[in-house]
Amino acid sequence: MPAPIRLRELIRTIRTARTQAEEREMIQKECAAIRSSFREEDNTYRCRNVAKLLYMHMLGYPAHFGQLECLKLIASQKFTDKRIGYLGAMLLLDERQDVHLLMTNCIKNDLNHSTQYVQGLALCTLGCMGSSEMCRDLAGEVEKLLKTSNSYLRKKAALCAVHVIRKVPELMEMFLPATKNLLNEKNHGVLHTSVVLLTEMCERSPDMLAHFRKLVPQLVRILKNLIMSGYSPEHDVSGISDPFLQVRILRLLRILGRNDDDSSEAMNDILAQVATNTETSKNVGNAILYETVLTIMDIKSESGLRVLAINILGRFLLNNDKNIRYVALTSLLKTVQTDHNAVQRHRSTIVDCLKDLDVSIKRRAMELSFALVNGNNIRGMMKELLYFLDSCEPEFKADCASGIFLAAEKYAPSKRWHIDTIMRVLTTAGSYVRDDAVPNLIQLITNSVEMHAYTVQRLYKAILGDYSQQPLVQVAAWCIGEYGDLLVSGQCEEEEPIQVTEDEVLDILESVLISNMSTSVTRGYALTAIMKLSTRFTCTVNRIKKVVSIYGSSIDVELQQRAVEYNALFKKYDHMRSALLERMPVMEKVTTNGPTEIVQTNGETEPAPLETKPPPSGPQPTSQANDLLDLLGGNDITPVIPTAPTSKPASAGGELLDLLGDINLTGAPAAPPAPASVPQTSQPPFLLDGLSSQPLFNDITTGIPSITAYSKNGLKIEFTFERSNTNPSVTVITIQASNSTELDMTDFVFQAAVPKTFQLQLLSPSSSIVPAFNTGTITQVIKVLNPQKQQLRMRIKLTYNHKGSAMQDLAEELWEGGCDRWQVPPNCTMGLRS
Repeated sequence: MPAPIRLRELIRTIRTARTQAEEREMIQKECAAIRSSFREEDNTYRCRNVAKLLYMHMLGYPAHFGQLECLKLIASQKFTDKRIGYLGAMLLLDERQDVHLLMTNCIKNDLNHSTQYVQGLALCTLGCMGSSEMCRDLAGEVEKLLKTSNSYLRKKAALCAVHVIRKVPELMEMFLPATKNLLNEKNHGVLHTSVVLLTEMCERSPDMLAHFRKLVPQLVRILKNLIMSGYSPEHDVSGISDPFLQVRILRLLRILGRNDDDSSEAMNDILAQVATNTETSKNVGNAILYETVLTIMDIKSESGLRVLAINILGRFLLNNDKNIRYVALTSLLKTVQTDHNAVQRHRSTIVDCLKDLDVSIKRRAMELSFALVNGNNIRGMMKELLYFLDSCEPEFKADCASGIFLAAEKYAPSKRWHIDTIMRVLTTAGSYVRDDAVPNLIQLITNSVEMHAYTVQRLYKAILGDYSQQPLVQVAAWCIGEYGDLLVSGQCEEEEPIQVTEDEVLDILESVLISNMSTSVTRGYALTAIMKLSTRFTCTVNRIKKVVSIYGSSIDVELQQRAVEYNALFKKYDHMRSALLERMPVMEKVTTNGPTEIVQTNGETEPAPLETKPPPSGPQPTSQANDLLDLLGGNDITPVIPTAPTSKPASAGGELLDLLGDINLTGAPAAPPAPASVPQTSQPPFLLDGLSSQPLFNDITTGIPSITAYSKNGLKIEFTFERSNTNPSVTVITIQASNSTELDMTDFVFQAAVPKTFQLQLLSPSSSIVPAFNTGTITQVIKVLNPQKQQLRMRIKLTYNHKGSAMQDLAEELWEGGCDRWQVPPNCTMGLRS
């Protein structure tokens, strides 16, 4: 049989192929020749054939028929055969195939071979694809090589030990004696692999972590020698001595110093030296500084050291490399909650990153900018963010608008500023805002009685000739309908009043009705506004009647129904028209979670008195009740449908919104409603302890620690608590949602409901996308009013899209008297995939 072609000739031949079909033909022809050679047991050219087969495997062609030939090469006495055999085993075999177990004896023999290079091949193979069975059988040989004096074998044995520990963690103690002298080695390769081994052991075992904390002074000494040592051509990289070893040591120090005061104290000085002495002109130095910053932030370091770390990240923001700027923004976003003031010093640099051309940097800068907003800088930050909203790409507008709404509601210095800011957002990005932006702004305007004339004049001028921003047009139509008389009379004191006639106002609203850009909802707002103006205007009532009658035959069913009803008001119930169309009273914000008693006033929360009214005497329809009660799901919710008059007062939002009013905690059938004469005194024994009662909020300096309310499928929800400065009965809960999976979670919606004795306000979230890999969070504020100081429970519902599937989950959070834990009953949590 003629000698097979060499590997170099095969590569040259394959590269001459002009088409994929021609390449496949060459590969098939060569594979047939290799199979024939294997069947004839040709030992002379087996090594050459396996090498060619591995090249074809790298190109993506099947090469499984060469697995046994690799084992034969491993058993050969020639080093060249063993080298190709072990390479083939690492590429073609893994622990899922039983064939790999046949290698165990060969690897054991080679680990005891007299040649260090053969031993190195066996260690590399075991460390690459050794199964748990192989690791158990060969761990003793690896441990012996870990104690040898040969530095070449020690570094390979250390890496192989890392793989053994990952596969069989209970063998960790076997390697403990051998690790004692590893850090005394002068060879940097052995030092590097030793640190990797120690890091793996510390991450997997708390006992090992406690044991190795005594090595902190020795690690500090090694790191100091690396920094202070002179030029060494063997280890120098861009003027820095062995940066790879420095990074590994810093990571190990971070693990050892976490939650340990003594270890953190021992490494504070060396971390300061690394931070100040490392050259930042090259990327190598930036990598070391970044690891230093992460270590400083993760251990119990001194405050001055943390400020130094944040200043390093601030310098990173000025770097020309986009990757370094992105890393700095991401790190600052993680530390802004704990070191807010230090990050604030770099606010101007962070804001400048909003102008970056890279969309990833721009998004991180936007998220960090919102995290830096507070009551002191709200005006300046909103000016920059509004400018960004005006010029940013469409994909940023929704998140930016939502963040501005949230910040303005929390920190608004005055009602006028708040209204102007929201109007500016609606003017700039009205088509991108959330659906609740319109009712929220209407509520804000309604409650700002002294701003009515100013607001209606601003809105009137904002929509003159431009109906492209539909949410803005809807708010303007509502305000003109409510306060059109103030617009015509020119009572605005905040700015120069404009001269507007009744006909001009009606012209605007009629043009909204006939505009092609107006949606059905907007037309409904405009028609209702025109109808309301019939009681506010005196000279144009006949014109209003004519407009309303025209739309009584509209093809839009919703618009037609409104017009027919308004016509009936003019014809049959004209005596009631003024009373029915009078101005709206001050509103109480109602969300899907039930009525709330919290009213926003200049950025602060204040309780508003509840209005009570008797329930209707007749039976109520069940469909609406079931729709509302189905909001958070669950079979333990029973709708309350009164069948006879009772004297039980109803909340302002009605019984239908008391979603949790009749939850049965014990699983027994729900009891009928108690008579009005019997007071409701008994409380469930394990409801959440009153958020404003003893001892949680009596001392302002002691609050509830942050808790993890939900952790499942990579989604984590954390609650942090604050007490309102103006009312001790109001608790502000800030939720933070993070995502540890590899894909973003989109269309994220968090909903919550509480018992009827509480009032809940759920503010808008900062975004609807939870970024992957914990690179960002969604924040949302919940305000809970507990006027009766009772125990509280909360039911939460989460919906989101992940990996192409719509996900939803329910959980009921319970508080059992202590402020250090939340508990989720095992029968109250379920995961649903639709």
